[in-house]
Amino acid sequence: MKQYNTVFQFLYRLLLSVETKKRAEKFFVSMAIIFFLVHLSIIVIIDLGWIDTPKYSKLLSNPIAAIYTPFSFILIYEVYLLIYYLPKSTTIYIGKQYEIITLIIIRRIFKDLTKLDFKDNWFDSAPNVNFTLDILATIMLFLLLFFFYKLSKENEINQSKIQKTTAIASFIKLKNIFAIILIPVFLSLSIYSLGHWIYENFFSIAEIVTKMKDINKIFFDDFFTILILIEVLLLLFSFFLSDKFSKVIRNSGFIISTILIKLSFGTEGFLNTILIVSAVLFGVIILAIHNKYETLDAKAQTSFEE
Repeated sequence: MKQYNTVFQFLYRLLLSVETKKRAEKFFVSMAIIFFLVHLSIIVIIDLGWIDTPKYSKLLSNPIAAIYTPFSFILIYEVYLLIYYLPKSTTIYIGKQYEIITLIIIRRIFKDLTKLDFKDNWFDSAPNVNFTLDILATIMLFLLLFFFYKLSKENEINQSKIQKTTAIASFIKLKNIFAIILIPVFLSLSIYSLGHWIYENFFSIAEIVTKMKDINKIFFDDFFTILILIEVLLLLFSFFLSDKFSKVIRNSGFIISTILIKLSFGTEGFLNTILIVSAVLFGVIILAIHNKYETLDAKAQTSFEE
């Protein structure tokens, strides 16, 4: 048992400590800057005619598209933060999911900027419609995130009034174990997805590759599937901790929210926007109602102690 605790503490310090979080932040910000400049340099070289590039490589046709690259690294860091907060705060962990999907839309906006059509009626062009939907979705998601984190603060206040138990400490340790397992899974999946995406978009000469493949469907679709499985397991284990109706509904609601986000990766256009906004809106409403229950419980416990 002592050896197990030593291994656990070593892995925790290596993967989930505050120091590791700070190093990860510096690394991904540095990579974002470096690869942004590299991407811009490649576009300049192509414009000068020094090298040829496949016509379907839209990311190499316009300097604005280079913004797509640093946002990709920011997204990877956000995924790490999501795993980092999994054992620390359920609401912040869910909030990071919402931040990730919002950043995905923002990154998509920068890509779509290069496809806008100003010749015909604005809404006669599919890229223009998608761009408009993404702009509106970003505003709505940004506002919903504000309310979600505000509700999260209220939840933390309520939780601080509830007595901590050994069962809660054990459950947090279990979440730490899941987070430690998720880190190598995340790294392996990201390396495979990035390599596959780069090959398909820039090196493959197969005729079937006629347009840029969406890296979101390669990586995030699979990653959110894994998150759903983890969340279901945590929901089941949480019954050892509490069978309170409000907790069960909150955790189940967050799983439904994650499923809606996962489903959005298989859709496009209006349906994609509806699924994403609905997922976040559902999470906000679930947390707001849950907080009402927790406020009543906290008041009842305080009155009992007095």
